[in-house]
Amino acid sequence: MKPDEFMPNKTALVVGANGVIGRNLIDYLMTLPEWNIIGVSRRGGEDAGRLRYVAVDLLNEEDAFTELGKLTTVTHIFYAAYQDRPTWAELVPPNLAMLVNVVNAIEPIAPNLQHISLMQGFKVYGAHLGPFKTPARETDANHMPPEFNIDQQQFLEQRQPGTPWTWSALRPSVVSGFALGNPMNLAMVIAIYASMSKELGLPLRFPGKPGAYNSLLEMTDANLLARATVWAATDERCANQAFNITNGDLFRWNELWPKIATFFELDTAPPLPMSLEVVMADKESLWNFMVKKYDLSRNSYKDVSSWRFGDFVFSWDYDFFSDSSKARRLGFHDFIDTEKMFMDIFEEFRQRKVIP
Repeated sequence: MKPDEFMPNKTALVVGANGVIGRNLIDYLMTLPEWNIIGVSRRGGEDAGRLRYVAVDLLNEEDAFTELGKLTTVTHIFYAAYQDRPTWAELVPPNLAMLVNVVNAIEPIAPNLQHISLMQGFKVYGAHLGPFKTPARETDANHMPPEFNIDQQQFLEQRQPGTPWTWSALRPSVVSGFALGNPMNLAMVIAIYASMSKELGLPLRFPGKPGAYNSLLEMTDANLLARATVWAATDERCANQAFNITNGDLFRWNELWPKIATFFELDTAPPLPMSLEVVMADKESLWNFMVKKYDLSRNSYKDVSSWRFGDFVFSWDYDFFSDSSKARRLGFHDFIDTEKMFMDIFEEFRQRKVIP
């Protein structure tokens, strides 16, 4: 191998760098010597070797052009940014605008732009609205808008013809991995909820709808998703296509929940439907007490709270899974056991002193 083959020849722009998906994607790219990485977020980050950060308010078109318009070496855009809003309709304008601002800023000044990777999810299939067709397939028809994932993909589909770059869309199920201050972090929801249950001397009760305890689900490990994202962005067979990316197994909470309780050395009790956003609203003082008692990392209660997302996931009293065989047919064969995924993440939370 020639010496210059060890030198980075690709530059990844990871948009949404501090979220569960973006953080794990950066970690994976750092293991690949051919990549330079630029992380984009509102908060920025700490530069390290081939990784540097740019702080940008992507909703501010002028700021996006000013800060991103200098990044002439970008070859791949990995878009995983997200802005939360109270309603489905309100999600559309900001989330579409951020993607448009990124592409408008980078495309004219990055002559070697090869690919734009878009992170989506099962909302494309209407999974957030109620019982949907399972297994969901990439060829399934779109549903009645509003839906920002669909609008984002249509923007890329309309923009791409006649350009030298291609796009791909990744559709994971619920993504789990390490990240703080993220509004969609189910592993964090469970870990904090279980740790507080233990501190209060309570058994671990499943808080979702009765039917949700027995429905069939799947998850997506953030590290597996990172590998799939880079694969889809660099394999020419994947150009201009969408892919379901999941762990490869199915589970029901009624089987997994007692195993989670065992990890936290807790008993279980019958499920009791309750809104975590409501019942955990007054627990900041308990959290601060636990941080001091167990000498935990000084993470604010806000940064470890994703209760609204937990309520959302635990409300699915219908099957929630897709067909991910398309990715396997084109060459992506990675898989992970979902039970092991959760236990590994909980253990990482302990090692990082996020939980006792």
